[in-house]
Amino acid sequence: MKKFLLGIMTMFVLSIIVGCSSNEGATNQEGAEGDSDTDATETITFGVTPWTSTVPPTKIASLILQDMGYEVAETKADAGNVYIGLSRGDIDVFMDAWLPVHEVYLDKYADNIHNTAVSYDNAEAGWVVPSYMEDINTMSDLKGKEDLFKNEMYAIEKGASATEVINDAIAGYELDLTQINSSEGGMIAQAMKKMAQEEPVIFYGWRPHTMFNKFDIKVLEDNKGFFESASVSVITNNDLKERAPEAYEFLANWSISIDDVEAMIAKIEDEGQDPEQVAREWIDNNQDKVNEMLGK
Repeated sequence: MKKFLLGIMTMFVLSIIVGCSSNEGATNQEGAEGDSDTDATETITFGVTPWTSTVPPTKIASLILQDMGYEVAETKADAGNVYIGLSRGDIDVFMDAWLPVHEVYLDKYADNIHNTAVSYDNAEAGWVVPSYMEDINTMSDLKGKEDLFKNEMYAIEKGASATEVINDAIAGYELDLTQINSSEGGMIAQAMKKMAQEEPVIFYGWRPHTMFNKFDIKVLEDNKGFFESASVSVITNNDLKERAPEAYEFLANWSISIDDVEAMIAKIEDEGQDPEQVAREWIDNNQDKVNEMLGK
């Protein structure tokens, strides 16, 4: 009987010890989970337009955020829909906002989005013609010569705010021109077809872009100021700063040179290199710059 009672008591004590050990393990596990960096488990969604200039900054920022422990995603859309996504919180960040052209979006969605950082300055944009058109050097020179171009001016996709500025310029210079919209690639292909035959052509151009290295073209002087030298900015949804503060801090410190962006576009578009590999190469070659943006 004594042996039986002793056995029962031994089992009871062991169960208490095991229970305490189990609870202590659970407590330690909960503490470890509580100490984890929940910020870095967030998914950061980038808005990506069809423009070649959007790709390099987006890929670089995505890889750096992944290195920080974040998940990243991309939503591809035209500029107008990217800003709608930003305003709704479906998109967290857009790396290719052209100001002042995109001010219309910042004003429209001011309650939900804001300009977070300047990526680079001196981004030129305007109407472009081949250099062999020696008598056409300003937008005013087009007046009365629209028939040379079959009354057509080629531009990028509808929905981009630049298309509104182009229409304003057509009206402002009183030109008998119709804006023909397509993708960036479609616009360039049409211009190349015309230039191969040395025919007159007007199309929308901007830098950074490889068109200025590939073609002998010139930007028409805009005496009425419809097209200004732009600064390109990073735009974020207002909730990102609180939801993912470390990611936001990195994006707020973001900058890159226009020359680097243009060189990366050339590697991707002209040489067919993988965008992520090109972005990783930039990161490896610019570690001091990366550390600066990370606040290290």
